[in-house]
Amino acid sequence: MPSAQSRLRVRKEQGITRVEFIDRNILDEANIQQIGDEIISLILNDDTPKLLISFANVDHLSSAALGTLITIHKKIEGKSGQLRLANIDPQIHEVFVITKLNMLFQIHDTEDDAIASFT
Repeated sequence: MPSAQSRLRVRKEQGITRVEFIDRNILDEANIQQIGDEIISLILNDDTPKLLISFANVDHLSSAALGTLITIHKKIEGKSGQLRLANIDPQIHEVFVITKLNMLFQIHDTEDDAIASFT
């Protein structure tokens, strides 16, 4: 596949940028780098980003992907934006709990709950 092909589905509604992953497994370093670059460019193109990342299609996530999420979180904080995560598989959510990343991120069961939490 050409590297220019997006690994994300992105749509903007009511000032909130909604991101879904195309891949079920986010494990490959090159794909993770591309995903990070795409999301960071969305953040940089918004004055005060409100970003919702849905994990509805994701079955597996690598530690490198978690590192990219932390970088995304820092970029959003730097622009006084807001980040929400939603639809995380219970096994993946357990990794967030073990690594205490559930304390860093606002994680919601559904996209609707996440959208309602934006201020």
